[in-house]
Amino acid sequence: MCNPTKNSGSSQSGLVSKEKRAYFQRYWTWADVARALTVTIVHFWCLLAPFNYKWEALRFGLILVAVTNLLITFSYHRNLAHRSFKLPKWLEYPIAYAAVFALQGDPLDWVSIHRFHHQFTDSDRDPHSPKEGFLFSHVMWIFDTLYIKYKCGGRNNVMDLKQQWFYRFLRKTIGFHVLMFWTVLYLYGGLPYLTCGGGVGGVLGYHVTWLVNSACHICGSRSWKTKDTSRNVWWLSLFTMGESWHNNHHAFQSSARQGLEWWQVDITWYVIRLFEVLGLATDVKLPSEYQKQKLALAR
Repeated sequence: MCNPTKNSGSSQSGLVSKEKRAYFQRYWTWADVARALTVTIVHFWCLLAPFNYKWEALRFGLILVAVTNLLITFSYHRNLAHRSFKLPKWLEYPIAYAAVFALQGDPLDWVSIHRFHHQFTDSDRDPHSPKEGFLFSHVMWIFDTLYIKYKCGGRNNVMDLKQQWFYRFLRKTIGFHVLMFWTVLYLYGGLPYLTCGGGVGGVLGYHVTWLVNSACHICGSRSWKTKDTSRNVWWLSLFTMGESWHNNHHAFQSSARQGLEWWQVDITWYVIRLFEVLGLATDVKLPSEYQKQKLALAR
């Protein structure tokens, strides 16, 4: 199989001269097709929502996107990807399972991609580099698993999760859980719940999450000296559960708190803090004052 990309520059400086990756006219793996179908189906249901409108179904969809996005940020991102805090396994596993219904893939895949992003931020090897265009960093990278493998290598950065039977199980059965979720939605509320709930909620959840990868590396403010293009986007913070304080996050990757100022809304942190008070979350990591002073930009 030929190399999935061509690069006319070096790995250090080839970002500007790099040929744009073909979005459609390339080899598609079964995983690429499955992901594209899932995203397309959710968007199609969203388009059908006006024709199947019910307020209770739409309300369910809005609650669904809020809960599942919070589960992604709490579990996949801060707990699993960065180990910002620890949970007992009897709590960690159910929360990670519930996050599956955000339809963003299984924990092994999600965490691996995110760790590669931090390892290779804004370089040729970044899985969703903003320097390959807004559309690529926003969504198209998701459907190009061979390209990610070519850039980053195998998923050897999630051995901590691969050693746990639960995450291996989810990896092998992710398709079943997605189909089960859609079936339950239809059996419970018919087309209104599938379209207004799963469709509208799913589309909102997708694009809010994807904007962190795209918009938060293009526009916004910077408070910390990081060697990347990460930005803080205040208007996205409520919708992303605090994930859009992205410059904060890249400066202090292992911090359980991303909204570091009192006025920076970070709903995920509020939940983590609640779990800590209840004795359920332990080893909660936060940046020290020395670390902040070292990376702070002059104001």
